[in-house]
Amino acid sequence: MLKMHVKPETSQIRPYVVCAVLRGVTFDEARYNSFIDLQDRLHQNICRRRTLVAIGTHDLDTIEGPFTYEALSPKDIKFTPLKQTRNFSADELMEFYKKDLKLKKFLHIIEGSPVYPVIYDQRRTVLSLPPIINGAHSAITLKTKNVFIECTATDLTKANIVLNTMVTMFSMYCERKFEVEPVEVTYTDGRSYVSPDLSLYQMEVPLSYITKLIGVSLPAHESACLLNKMQLHAKHSISEKNEASFTISVPPTRSDILHLCDVAEDVAIAYGYNEIPKITFPSVKPQLLNKFSDLIREEIATVGYTEVLTWILCSSKEISTMLNREEDKTAAINGNPRSADFEVVRTTLMPGILKTVGHNKDHPKPIKIFEVGDVVQLDKEKDVGASNHRKLAALHCGSTSGFELIHGLVDRIMEVMGTPFVSPGDKTGYYIESSNEPEYLKGRQAHIIFKGEKIGNFGIVHPQVLHNFDIPDPCSFVEIDIEKLL
Repeated sequence: MLKMHVKPETSQIRPYVVCAVLRGVTFDEARYNSFIDLQDRLHQNICRRRTLVAIGTHDLDTIEGPFTYEALSPKDIKFTPLKQTRNFSADELMEFYKKDLKLKKFLHIIEGSPVYPVIYDQRRTVLSLPPIINGAHSAITLKTKNVFIECTATDLTKANIVLNTMVTMFSMYCERKFEVEPVEVTYTDGRSYVSPDLSLYQMEVPLSYITKLIGVSLPAHESACLLNKMQLHAKHSISEKNEASFTISVPPTRSDILHLCDVAEDVAIAYGYNEIPKITFPSVKPQLLNKFSDLIREEIATVGYTEVLTWILCSSKEISTMLNREEDKTAAINGNPRSADFEVVRTTLMPGILKTVGHNKDHPKPIKIFEVGDVVQLDKEKDVGASNHRKLAALHCGSTSGFELIHGLVDRIMEVMGTPFVSPGDKTGYYIESSNEPEYLKGRQAHIIFKGEKIGNFGIVHPQVLHNFDIPDPCSFVEIDIEKLL
């Protein structure tokens, strides 16, 4: 068994490491890309952008165990990093990567420490400088057959979950399928453990708990089938009180199963959420606004729009300069924002919708999305100093602006409301009139007047606003205060 020796200095920065070996792996281009993509996705979510765990993968045939995990002064660490051709000391490398768009966001994790973590093989070849970069010497290629995986971490539980995910996903490509070679990790104080730990753990779940939580009365055999469908082996048993229950064996691939409610959720997913009957409790009546909002959502989804949910907090520039507007004095300011992206409470749904399109601009066109949600504005008449307003926003993005489609959506909403289109000045229905809002293209925008009151506007989004949100295609947008329709 290969060994990883951990030096005591690592306790100053990243004290844990777990390892494993996959032998006889057959890579092709698709498998290799999937292998790299899995690491990137794990780094982004459960690894918390490498702050909790950093994954290193190496060609085992280019290195020689046993390995050592150390923490040294940056000047004492010298190696050739991945995709480079010359040697760097660790402190030089930190300066070098400050210009790298991908890696510079990870430098802060170790930059202020007097020692940096580093992994060596028996010949003092550097495998990696976690959590920044691997060494070029042991880089994985399509010809790699034996893969050494190491995960350094500040949280041992997360490290084990990440390692288990890596080896269970890719052991199927080994010469002997689903076989993983363990590695022994030893500390100078005598502690040691073998990783990965692929043992199952057991969980007792009463059938009554599952059926009560999901609201469907299921027989024991059907529940067991549904659990097996979700990769949870369920063994049915009867307790002394004649109550049915399951002994659930949770595999290492299901690290998300933490509580009995997670098991019940899996049963509901396998059964099908759409098959669970809706129950309205007699003592609970929905508010008229919420019921109306649900009807609006259903109607707009029926005509081909996809609903999105965006943050209710945004940056102050997103509701002002990025929309060609002046500073919004009615916005409620967040006194202690976590970042510049959450400075104020939104006063319009437009920034969230545009950001969604900007982050999905490669999606096939046209993009047709909508949101029904609350905005907040300062209000001195309210005891809390602000008031909520329920609004509807919809956007069409494609090779053409889709202005006529957004106009048609407005007409459709009014049609299902039973509101006729009337002449300007008539307060029995609705009509549109020319507007001059800075976020829309001049001459291609209008106010919506409902029974004599302005309730919203629509038009072609101004090219400068599209540029601000990194959207290359023309868009049309509508926003309506649906509370005023009631």
